[in-house]
Amino acid sequence: MDLHDKEILPGEILPVVIIGNGPSGICLSYLLSGYTPYLSSEASHPNPLLHSKLGEQPHLSLLEQDLEYLCEGLEGRSSNPVAVLFDSLLLPDSDFGLDHTSPLEWRYEPERAIPHLVLGKGPPGGAWHAMEGSMLTLSLANWMELPGLKLKDWMREKRRNVRNDRATPAEIASYYEHYVSQMSLEQSFACGTTVTSVTRQPGSQEGAPPCWRVMGLQRREGGELGDGCSVSEEVPFSVLAHNVVLATGTHDIPARLGVEGESLPFVCHSFWELEAAISRGELDQSSDPVLVVGAGLTAADAVLAAHHLNTPVYHAFRRSVTDPGLIFNQLPKLLYPEYHKVHQMMTQQQYRLNPPPQDNTQNHHSTPSSPSSHLPSSSTTSSSSLSSYPGYLSFPRYRVVEFRPDQKCVLESDSGQRTVVQVSKALVLIGAHPNLSFMDDNGRPLGTNPDETISCRRNPIEVDPFTNKVVAADGPGMYAMGPLVGENFVRFLKGGALAIASDLAKRQREGEGREEGDLTADRLMDRWFDRRMSAQTEAEVCVVNS
Repeated sequence: MDLHDKEILPGEILPVVIIGNGPSGICLSYLLSGYTPYLSSEASHPNPLLHSKLGEQPHLSLLEQDLEYLCEGLEGRSSNPVAVLFDSLLLPDSDFGLDHTSPLEWRYEPERAIPHLVLGKGPPGGAWHAMEGSMLTLSLANWMELPGLKLKDWMREKRRNVRNDRATPAEIASYYEHYVSQMSLEQSFACGTTVTSVTRQPGSQEGAPPCWRVMGLQRREGGELGDGCSVSEEVPFSVLAHNVVLATGTHDIPARLGVEGESLPFVCHSFWELEAAISRGELDQSSDPVLVVGAGLTAADAVLAAHHLNTPVYHAFRRSVTDPGLIFNQLPKLLYPEYHKVHQMMTQQQYRLNPPPQDNTQNHHSTPSSPSSHLPSSSTTSSSSLSSYPGYLSFPRYRVVEFRPDQKCVLESDSGQRTVVQVSKALVLIGAHPNLSFMDDNGRPLGTNPDETISCRRNPIEVDPFTNKVVAADGPGMYAMGPLVGENFVRFLKGGALAIASDLAKRQREGEGREEGDLTADRLMDRWFDRRMSAQTEAEVCVVNS
């Protein structure tokens, strides 16, 4: 979608602009496009209290009901009450491995639609298009799906069985892109866009209300060169909106250790840099070890990729292998055998420092077995598993102190003992931060701790739990959802979409932000509906069973 084509009226103010076209933005677009959830008259919910509450006003859609009231008494794996509610309605009792039918039915009601614009750097699906394509996702396949289109049904049409009830990132990315097309949402999506500024716009003397101005660049394909290659150009855009939704995710900027030598060329901060080195033939069984720093799933993927090539691996991480907060201690072994294997490696083949002489200082320096052999000796590892996973050595409760130009890394244990390792590459895979450079001070004032960088786990954006309104926003009409507010899993970020859509629908019913007789708003709605209906290939009103 070319943003130039979105210019319906000069100076128009769009009702909603969504920044981010990943699953968060897609799900919210679905709800804002007139797809409305109701309690099915024939269905029941395994939670009798919730079913009773939903049945009190069955003629009302979920968007019209009191979400706070419905959330009372519900428990789940998310700290967001609306996320737990929506997940319970879409996937009842899924945490227990049960496959209950959702009590919701989806009706397409275009009169409820709210015109909106979804901005994204790439195709619909967001960061899923940049993820490694062959490994299985962490979540079960049905946890990754969006309302109205069963992922398993879509995959059956592709003639592929979902192995172990999980899918690959490439399949999930393709599903999200197909979802936007299947649900006729394309007219609301502008891809190839980079937002550079979001500011509060004061009201004008002519009576225009205060709003948000979203500015950025859109990549467009230009003319062809003599060799047949096309040239792309970036064209500035500026749109006004009553409401802005931050849905950018948190995978834009890799987290850094902040230690000396971290910018040296052999130090990498993404899994893709490892893949690139592998594709160039730089790593094999004769290479010096690869140092992997981190104990998350991306770090585990890197360990598996290197181990698959028989490339030796040093694996350093801050936690103990028995720490209950370690993600591997939270995953069922049968569903995640590859990650269970990594956890076994971490546990069974730990580096054991030789006891230092009595007169040594606390900062004792040691070097693991010779890099030429890459095999830990019995004096430096757990003696029970020397040959279980040859070429792998873990360093639990260690941190990196320094990277040196000669490709040596200094590791320090939590007791202060230091070890120097020789490596071919170092991969620092300790998470990522969102790119909120378009916000004042990179969005820090919006976090639960305004003095720290926004991050999913440590400092999410603070929002109202039942509306997802940003608490510290410069003005009304700013929302945040998804990983930005601490929801890392697709199954739970859908709750943010419900909270925002419900609040916007309530404000629309109350007439907030719109003068009676406002012809500009009426014409905007008419033009948007015309585009929507021309894109529809099905009946004017349909029911989509979830």
